[in-house]
Amino acid sequence: MRSLNPSKPVFVLFSLLLIGGAAEAAIRQTKIDWEDHFRQLDEVLPTPNVYRNAAGEPGPQYWQQQVDYVISVELDEDARRLEATQLINYRNNSPDTLRYLWLQLDQNRFRSDSIAELTTTFGGVGRRGPGTRSASGDAPAQISLGELRRRQFMADTELGYQLDNLIDELGRPLEHVVVGTNLRIDLNEPLRPGEDIAFSMDFAFNIPEEDAVWARAGYEHFPDDAREGGNDIFLFAQWFPRLHAYTDYEAWTNKPFLGRGEFTLEFGNYDVEMTVPADHIVASTGELQNPDDVLTATQRERLEQARSAERPVFIVTEEEALENEREGSDAMRTWRFRAENVRDFAWASSRKFIWDARGYHQGGEVQPLVMAMSYYPKEGGELWQKYSTESVIHTMEVYSRFSFDYPYPVAISVNGPVGGMEYPMITFNGPRTTLQEDGSRTYSLAEKRFLIGVVIHEIGHIYFPMIVNSDERQWTWMDEGLNSFLDGVAGREWDPEIPWGVEPADVVDYMRSEMQVPIMTQSDSVLNLGPNAYTKPAVALNILRETILGRELFDFAFREYSRRWQYKRPTPADFFRTMEEASGVDLDWFWRGWFYSTDHVDISIDRVYRLRLDTEDPDIDFDRLRQEEADKPLSLTVERNREEGDLWIERNPDIRDFYDDNDQFTVTNRERNAYRDFLEGLDDWERAALERAVEEDQNYYVLDFSNLGGLVMPIILELSYADGESEMLRIPAEIWRRSPEQVSKLIVTDRELVQVVVDPRWETADVDIENNHYPRRIIPSRIESYKQRRSDADDPVRRDLMHDSTIELEEDDEEGEGE
Repeated sequence: MRSLNPSKPVFVLFSLLLIGGAAEAAIRQTKIDWEDHFRQLDEVLPTPNVYRNAAGEPGPQYWQQQVDYVISVELDEDARRLEATQLINYRNNSPDTLRYLWLQLDQNRFRSDSIAELTTTFGGVGRRGPGTRSASGDAPAQISLGELRRRQFMADTELGYQLDNLIDELGRPLEHVVVGTNLRIDLNEPLRPGEDIAFSMDFAFNIPEEDAVWARAGYEHFPDDAREGGNDIFLFAQWFPRLHAYTDYEAWTNKPFLGRGEFTLEFGNYDVEMTVPADHIVASTGELQNPDDVLTATQRERLEQARSAERPVFIVTEEEALENEREGSDAMRTWRFRAENVRDFAWASSRKFIWDARGYHQGGEVQPLVMAMSYYPKEGGELWQKYSTESVIHTMEVYSRFSFDYPYPVAISVNGPVGGMEYPMITFNGPRTTLQEDGSRTYSLAEKRFLIGVVIHEIGHIYFPMIVNSDERQWTWMDEGLNSFLDGVAGREWDPEIPWGVEPADVVDYMRSEMQVPIMTQSDSVLNLGPNAYTKPAVALNILRETILGRELFDFAFREYSRRWQYKRPTPADFFRTMEEASGVDLDWFWRGWFYSTDHVDISIDRVYRLRLDTEDPDIDFDRLRQEEADKPLSLTVERNREEGDLWIERNPDIRDFYDDNDQFTVTNRERNAYRDFLEGLDDWERAALERAVEEDQNYYVLDFSNLGGLVMPIILELSYADGESEMLRIPAEIWRRSPEQVSKLIVTDRELVQVVVDPRWETADVDIENNHYPRRIIPSRIESYKQRRSDADDPVRRDLMHDSTIELEEDDEEGEGE
C-alpha cells in the first residue's frame, strides 16, 4: 500500500447507502425531528451466532479454510519473465459442500481488458509532471508523462497470467473459467466438509516495470550500473494464483481486484523454491532451508554473529554487492524457503543487494529470537545502514506490547521501487539517499523521516492484517487504520518531532470537507483513501485511547482483540464488540459517529451567564440588587441633566420624604416579616439547603453549547478564574443523549469565572476552534510577504528546508498500491 497524497483532486462524487440505513429509516418519528446519536448498533451489526458471538470473540464453531502451497519458480532475468509450477492442497473446514473454488489472478489487473483499466477515469490520475493539453489550449485536463509511459509499457508488453496444465491429484483436467482477475475451478467431485483436495498448475507472466504501471511489485531497472545492460531489483508479490478466502460472513470473497482494495487470504504452509541468477541475493517470507547451497561460509558465519550483535551485521557488504553489480553471472542457483501458518508469500531478488541483520531477543516461548534484516542497493546508502533494521526491531518492541509476541522467525525490510508494501515476514520500502555531483550520497530530513515511518508502518502490518487477518478489500480501515494508529504510537516513541499524521488536528481539514464518505465504505468506492482509511480511523482510535476510555481500559481491550483474533479473520463487528465488552464502556455512539457517518466535530460555546441566588432574605438580596443597579451605565440624558443642575427634587428640598432619602433597595419591616413567613413555610431539609447555599455564597454559571458538526463528543473545558488559576472539566459525551443539538451545563464554583475554552488541547478534532472560546478571542492570523516567499522559493537551501518540514507520502490514487 503506497503512501497517500490527499492533495490529489477527485472529480467523481457519488451517493452511498450506509449499512443499516434502511433499517433506521424504516421507523420514522412523527412527533419531533429526532435523531438518536446514542441508538444502539444492533440493527446495523450482524446478529451474533455460533461463529462470532456477542462479545466479539470467535464462537464455538468458528472455522476457516487451510491452503498449503508447494511452488517451484524460475526467474528469467533477461526476459524479465517468471515461470512456475505449483501444487495446492485445499482443506475444506467449512460446514458447506464446495463444487468449485475461486482463485485470485492479480497479474491480470494489468491487462488492457481488465475492469480496472476499462473503468479508469480521466482527470487527476497519474503522476505529477509536465503533460499535454488539448489543441485548443483551453481544456483544463492534462495527460501526465507518467500516464503516457504507463500506456506505452502496457501496449508494448503482454501482461497477465498464462495458465497451463490445470489438473487434480489424479492427473485429470480441471474445467476452469477466467473471470477478469478471478479464476473459477470446477471440481471433478464435490468437496465435502472436512475433506481435502490437491491440484496443480503451471503459470507464467511477464514481470511489469513497477514504476511504469504503478504496481505493488515488479522490477526496477538501473541502466547506469557498470554491468553491461544494467541491473534490476525484482520484487515479487501477488505473483502466484492463490485462493480467495471462503468465509462464514460472505462465503467466497471474490470481488475483482481493481488495484486499490487489497487481499483477503487464507492461512497455510508454503514450500517455495526460487531459481535465480547465481549472484542474486534472495529475501523471502519464511526461513531459508538450504543456506549451505546459496551462502558462502563467511556469510553463514556473519549470520550467526548477527544473532547476538548489538548493531546490525553485514551479511553481504557494500563492496561485495558492488562486485556482483559489475560482474554478473550466467549461472543459476536455487533458494528454498519454508513458511508455516502465513496468509501470503512474497520475495525479492537482485545482485545489487547489501544485506544486514541483527537478532531481536524478545523472549517468550513462541519465538524468543527474531532475525531483523534489511536488503538494499548502494542507493540506500548510510540511510538504510543506520535506520532500516533498527526501525524493524523498534516496531516489534512496541507492537508486541499492544498485541502479542512477534511469532515468526524473521522480519525483513527490502528497498525497492514500491513506496511501501507488506507481506508475512517481509516488507518493501522505497526511500533512498540522493546522489550528489561529487559522487557522494546524502539524505534529507524528509527522506530520513520517510524511511523510519514507512518501515514502522509496513512491519506493523505483519501484525495487522498478516496475523490478525482482516478483510482488506471490504474494510480497508481494519488494517490501515488500526496499523496507522499503532505506527503513530511506535513512531512517537521513536521521535515525537516527526509528524506522524495521527493527531486529531491532522484530520480536521478532511472532516470539514464535502468530498468524503463513511469509513465503513468498501475500499474501491472511497473518494479519498488516505484520510478515510488511514488518518480518520487512526485519529478516532487515538481519541478513544487518550480521551474517551483512557490508556488502561483501551490498551486492555485492544490486546484482548488482538489475542482473540490472532491467526483468525475478524470483522468490524468483532472489533467494535470486543472493545466495548473488554473495556466495559458503551461505545455505540462513538462507532456510529466516527465510522458510519460523515459528521464532524464542531462544538461551539455560545453563551456563559451567571445566575443569582435569590435567598428571599431582603438584607442579602436587596444589597445585591442595589449593586446590580449601580453597575448599569447611567442614562446619557440623566447624566447631562445632572450636569446642568436643573432637577426638581434639588430645587424643592422642603418637601422631601423617606423615599427621597432612601432608594428602592432599602429594607423595611414589611420585607423582613415576609422573609420570616417564607422560612416558616419551608421543610427542614429545604431550610437547611438554603442556609448552606447562603453560607457558601457560590457562583452559579450556565454554559450554553451547540453541536454544529453533528458528531457527538465529550465536552472538554478549561475554566479560567479571576484569581489567575484554571482547571479542566471533562463532560462525557452522554450529555448530548437527549438533546444532540444544544445543551446547557450548570457550573457551581466559589471563584469568579472569566474565560471558558472548549477542547483547549485539540483532543477531539474540532474543526472550528474559534467558536471554542468565550469570550470570543481576536482571531490570530498572519500577513505573508510575497517577496520573501519568492526569495524562499528561489533559494535551494531554503527550498530544501521547506520540503523537509513535513513528510509527503505519495500514492497513485487509482492503484493505491502502497502506504
